[in-house]
Amino acid sequence: MSESRQRPPFKGPRWIITLVALVTLVVITALIYPPRNSVTCYMFSGPGCQLYQQFLFVPSRELTDTEAAAQVVTNEIMNLPESKTANPKIAFMFLTPGALPFEPLWEMFLRGHEKKFSIYVHASKKSPAHTSNYFAGRDIHSHKVAWGQISMVDAERRLLAHALIDPDNQHFVLLSDSCVPLFDFNYIYNHLIFANLSFIDCFEDPGPHGSGRYSQHMLPEVEKKDFRKGSQWFSMKRRHAIVVMADSLYYTKFKLYCRPKMEGRNCYADEHYFPTLFNMIDPNGIANWSVTHVDWSEGKWHPRLYNARDITPYLLRKIKSIQLAYHVTSDLKKVTTVRPCLWKGEQRPCYLFARKFNPETLDRLMYLFPNYTSMV
Repeated sequence: MSESRQRPPFKGPRWIITLVALVTLVVITALIYPPRNSVTCYMFSGPGCQLYQQFLFVPSRELTDTEAAAQVVTNEIMNLPESKTANPKIAFMFLTPGALPFEPLWEMFLRGHEKKFSIYVHASKKSPAHTSNYFAGRDIHSHKVAWGQISMVDAERRLLAHALIDPDNQHFVLLSDSCVPLFDFNYIYNHLIFANLSFIDCFEDPGPHGSGRYSQHMLPEVEKKDFRKGSQWFSMKRRHAIVVMADSLYYTKFKLYCRPKMEGRNCYADEHYFPTLFNMIDPNGIANWSVTHVDWSEGKWHPRLYNARDITPYLLRKIKSIQLAYHVTSDLKKVTTVRPCLWKGEQRPCYLFARKFNPETLDRLMYLFPNYTSMV
């Protein structure tokens, strides 16, 4: 009978075993302890990943009585269970001085999806004569709006208030009379409804057009280090919209101390109120870029206006292909910050809408619409 043969010692690469063990440990940890912040939620998106769960604002100093009361309300709102509805909708909120020249284009975009959207129109100067049934009867009670004044923020809050009445509205998009969609309805709907962030533009600008507009009168509630700037064209989740409605503390600060020609500086509330508010109360809950594209490359006080001769498949394809968000400071250093536009960890096009389009571009856009909206 032959002697039993002993197995020789294993001489394989031990680093492979170590690596497999570490990966297994990370995966098990992620399953047992689901991520709670926006960055890790992007990487481990799952049923346990609730962006707002156990939200708690931790102050860095002693709060005033008014601040303490405001934080109690904000914490309660942010800790409410996610709103569930069998028919989640997007609220498209149009802020316009009067006519909506692109109604025919929006009708092409919306047709066939009637149960997935709501429309609200705030016309600050003249009630528009609507050409689309989707817009007829959707005007809300409106007031005059002056560029750069708090009345612009008032109009935005007014639109949110009306849209929040419908419990099915789960995402709220602010649009102008010169805005057009860049993708088809299903792409935009899925991108917004299933996002775990609000798309609010926000960045720190130490230059004259950023924190140079800050007023010491905002103390102690709003400190200069928290003052932010961004585009007014937001897209936000329902929970954040409710926070805006509940806020009076920070809104009052901007109403009183952020206005044109105050103390030798021009402060525009619509560029600073929302970015500063959400930078203070939920910085991880916003994307820090807007999903509405606008071209500031001409270096003027107003963005580029697209005319009929500009509308080509190349232009639309170029805007849609942008996957990086840029911010440039207004000081002499002109520091540029670049961030990828991520949707649950996947890099995607930054922009779903674009402005400013001249009404004369309507025919050209409608001609190109079936093709340019389907190009992802």
